[in-house]
Amino acid sequence: MTIRLRLDLRYDGAGFHGWAAQDGLRTVEGELTRALETVLQHPVRLVVAGRTDSGVHAEAQVAHVDVGQQALRGVLGADTSQQSFARFTGRLNRLLAAAYSYKWRPLVDQGRAPSAFVEKGVSDLVVNRVTAVSSDFDARFSALARHYSYEIVDRGETLNPLSRTKQWWLPDAELDVEAMSAAANVLLGCHDYLSFCKPRQGATTIRTLKSLKVKRHEDPLDPHITISVSADAFCHSMVRSLVGALAMVGRGKRDESWLRTLIASPSRGNAVPVAPARGLTLVGVDYPPEEEWATRSSAARSLRLPDEVDAVDPVHET
Repeated sequence: MTIRLRLDLRYDGAGFHGWAAQDGLRTVEGELTRALETVLQHPVRLVVAGRTDSGVHAEAQVAHVDVGQQALRGVLGADTSQQSFARFTGRLNRLLAAAYSYKWRPLVDQGRAPSAFVEKGVSDLVVNRVTAVSSDFDARFSALARHYSYEIVDRGETLNPLSRTKQWWLPDAELDVEAMSAAANVLLGCHDYLSFCKPRQGATTIRTLKSLKVKRHEDPLDPHITISVSADAFCHSMVRSLVGALAMVGRGKRDESWLRTLIASPSRGNAVPVAPARGLTLVGVDYPPEEEWATRSSAARSLRLPDEVDAVDPVHET
C-alpha cells in the first residue's frame, strides 16, 4: 500500500539546470529526490506541477510522490499529525541545506565564494510543507491553472544588483508598456501556441491563456516591468516566448498584426525571440476542491484538438 504526499516548495533557479533530473547536473528534481530517498530509505518518483527550465525560479511549486506505507511509518512512526510531518519536512530541508553547503565548500575554502554560502541551514531549495493527500490528487493533471511572473528592467537609470538573477535587464531600451498591454490582449483565449513553444513529441500545443498583463512599477529603488501570465498549462518555453514577443512590440519592432498572424497561422517557422530564463518565476498553482481532483485530472489528460481553439480576428493590411 502506498501513501501519496504533496510537497510545496520554493527555489532560486539560478543554481539549477532546471527541474528534470539529468545525469551529472544539479537539478531541482535530482536534489529533492536524493533528500527524500535518504530520509525514507526507499526509491521515489516525483511528479511536478510545472517542469521549470534552467534558471527559472519558483515561489509556489507543487509536486507529489507515492511512498510505501512501511517506509513512511519508518520515518513518522504511528504519529501522522501535522507536527510529525513538520519534523519530516525539517529533515528534508536540513539535507538540502547540507547538499548546498557541500556544493559551495570548495569555492569558499579557496576564497572564491563568500562564507555565507555554507552557513548552517542555507539553501536555494526549500520544502515549505509536506501533507498526505488522496491518490486522486495529481500535482500535474489536477491543476486548474499555473501563474508566472516575469520581470524586466529597461531605462537603465537604476539597476538593482540584488535582483540581477531574477530580472531581464534591457538598460538601453525603453519599452512601450501601453503597446505591450494592448498586444497582450491579442494572445488571450484558447489557441494553438505552436509559434511560441518548443513542442514535445506526442503533446498538444493548444492551451487556454487566461490572463496576460503588463505593468510598470515606478519604485525609485527598483523600477521594473512585471508581465503576469496565467493559463491552464504551458508548453515548453511558452511563457518566455510570450515575453520575448511582447518585448519586440514594446521596442517598436513588431505590432499587434504580427501577433495575430502567429496565432492564426501557428508554425515553428515563425521565429519568436525567447526571453532569458532568469526573469521568470512560477508564483502559483491552482487546484479545485478535493472532491474534484480526479475529474480534473481525467479532463487534463485528454488531448486537445484543433477544433477547440477560438477564432482569431483576421489580419488587416494597412
